[in-house]
Amino acid sequence: MATNLDQIVERLRKALDSNLVSVVLYGSAASGDYNEKFSDFNLLCVLTRITPAELRAVEPVFRWWRDKGNPSPLLLTEHELETSTDCFPIEFHDIRDHHRILYGPNLVEALEIDRSFYRAQVECQLRTKLLRLRQKGGGLLSDKDALRRLLAESVSTFCVLIRHALLLDGVTATIHRRAIVEAAGRHFGIEAAPFLTLLDLREEKVKAKEVEPEPLFGRYIIQIEKVIDAVDVLAK
Repeated sequence: MATNLDQIVERLRKALDSNLVSVVLYGSAASGDYNEKFSDFNLLCVLTRITPAELRAVEPVFRWWRDKGNPSPLLLTEHELETSTDCFPIEFHDIRDHHRILYGPNLVEALEIDRSFYRAQVECQLRTKLLRLRQKGGGLLSDKDALRRLLAESVSTFCVLIRHALLLDGVTATIHRRAIVEAAGRHFGIEAAPFLTLLDLREEKVKAKEVEPEPLFGRYIIQIEKVIDAVDVLAK
């Protein structure tokens, strides 16, 4: 991991020169929840300006990084970093709380998160991810392996969103996924078991053949719906 991160920082520095202000690692690799099978490395690059010239300069760097199985880094100007927290409160909340600076000054630790649209974003993200899960899952019911994979890949994202649902309702929430769903069980009255089974599957603590995916899929989406209903009635 360190080698690849060192390499991309060096490539970005060469491509962008003094226009590169900071490089931030965020997501599971920064929070300690990295899983080699499911996770990738998420980077935020802060630049002084972003024009087609900068985008052309980083194109080969981004291609090299994607070839290693990672998403292209996010590019923001310093001004955008300061003024976008109202649009992306979930993302900036997580980046601020769990990050690692790979290059330059730490511009995220003191970010003021504008919570104006926080509740709406959490609900929107939960509903959007649930709709996509239903769409994809509905086409995979006859393929048990693919359905298991879909569910295991989705659980990390839903744990993040459930954590934010708890935070919205004033509940201090850890970043650890099992603790998140157990807290949601106590606070929102959901059944934690489907999430815990998927985390076991994701972490290879159970064999895939031991997990019957279709009934698990049904129980899983019911619990997600309960969280959405809880977020929907929070103060708007």
